[in-house]
Amino acid sequence: MRKATIYFIFAIAGLLFSCNQKSNIQEDNSINALGDEKTSLVKNPLASDEDIKPIYLSTADFKKKIWDYDANPQEFVYQGELPCVIDFYADWCKPCKMVAPIMDDLADYYEGKVIIYKVNTDKERELASVFQVTSIPAILFAPMSGKPAMQPGALAKEDYVKIIDEFVLKLTTENSKKI
Repeated sequence: MRKATIYFIFAIAGLLFSCNQKSNIQEDNSINALGDEKTSLVKNPLASDEDIKPIYLSTADFKKKIWDYDANPQEFVYQGELPCVIDFYADWCKPCKMVAPIMDDLADYYEGKVIIYKVNTDKERELASVFQVTSIPAILFAPMSGKPAMQPGALAKEDYVKIIDEFVLKLTTENSKKI
């Protein structure tokens, strides 16, 4: 009985300590876990003061803003004005819920450079099947030209920043220099 009491006290102390640590981390989110200032998500200085949230897409909106796969089924032809990132998710998915605040941060950080969209796979089954989304979250990265890339699974914020900077924005910048 005495050991159980001691274990209980340590468990409560550990819980309180971890809750305190979590709140400290949330207070300073301008520096990532690696301490790398390049990929830390500080609000875009050119952005507005309002929080920018990801835009929810229906299949019809997707065909207008991203790619009309009925009109051009053989080739991905991006129709947007800015490159984009599309988060395929479902409300019941726990990893999707972990990615959601990251996508919110990315929408703020990349305002005016990259548009962040969300597609609910339960509501937009046709769209999920076009991209063969069988596991969620699945994130589609679409530069202005070239083929998009799909990344299944939840990643750390720094990984998404790296992919956006090195794939989405780099391809967009390289292709605009060629024109």
